Amino acid sequence: MRAAIDIGTNTVLLLIGELKEGVIKPIHEEHRVPRLGKGVEADKNINEAATLRVISALNEYKELLAKDYPDLETVTVTATSAVRDAGNRKEFMKAVKEQTGFDIRLLSGREEAEWTAQGALSVLKDLTSNVLIIDIGGGSTEIAVLAGSEISDAHSFDMGSVRFTERFLKNDPPSENQIKTCRKEIKNLLADRPFELQKDSILVGVAGTVTTLAGITLGLSDYQPERLNGFHLKLENIRSVIDQFAVTPNEELFKKHPVYLKGRADIFMAGMLILEGFMEKEGLSELIVSTGGIRHGAILKA
Repeated sequence: MRAAIDIGTNTVLLLIGELKEGVIKPIHEEHRVPRLGKGVEADKNINEAATLRVISALNEYKELLAKDYPDLETVTVTATSAVRDAGNRKEFMKAVKEQTGFDIRLLSGREEAEWTAQGALSVLKDLTSNVLIIDIGGGSTEIAVLAGSEISDAHSFDMGSVRFTERFLKNDPPSENQIKTCRKEIKNLLADRPFELQKDSILVGVAGTVTTLAGITLGLSDYQPERLNGFHLKLENIRSVIDQFAVTPNEELFKKHPVYLKGRADIFMAGMLILEGFMEKEGLSELIVSTGGIRHGAILKA
């Protein structure tokens, strides 16, 4: 029995699972939305309020683990883009250690892509060898290209749903010009870092943007990983949701999809535009959804 906590730019996720012969059996999952990366794009530092929100979430998890899972073998805590990019990351990690007891493993962009890829594939079956993974986070987007079970190429782009919302999509809903400018920057960043892909490459998408798109497309009113995992999400579906959300205020969107847009309604558009941009650049018409991620990778590597 192992636990993993993923401190992301927008969320803090907990996974408790049993690992048997390389296969994870999820036992319990939790998520909080403290938005650690709020303001990091502009200030280059994690602010005190965000730090306290994350520490509060971590202490809730610590209490849950001590009460219900006292026999855990390991608890791995990771942090990614928002902490990597912050000038006060050492102070943040020290504060977390002092107030929660958790040591944070700060992942590089390459490690984030690798751990995510392993975690994404751990909940899917029967994929061919030509797979690439896209993980759209709050502060960064990771791409990993697999050759068999090994990663042949990986890169972390400094674009994410929180970062690009704060930079470009400032209105609610965003203006046509803001969306156009955001799309242009996504295109420019992707052009600077090409990937060599096989013609039959399969795209696997993870994290909140992808699972939310799948949940909305499937018409789900609650979180059902068994229905999300393996779902084929088409580019035309993504464009349709973008068109709807581009003219609808966040509050109205949240009322329609409260489970999937909790803590995400205002940043969802930026994530969708990043996904659309990558699929268009690589000529991909669909992706396979995975609810796996860094926390699954952490359990496998612990």
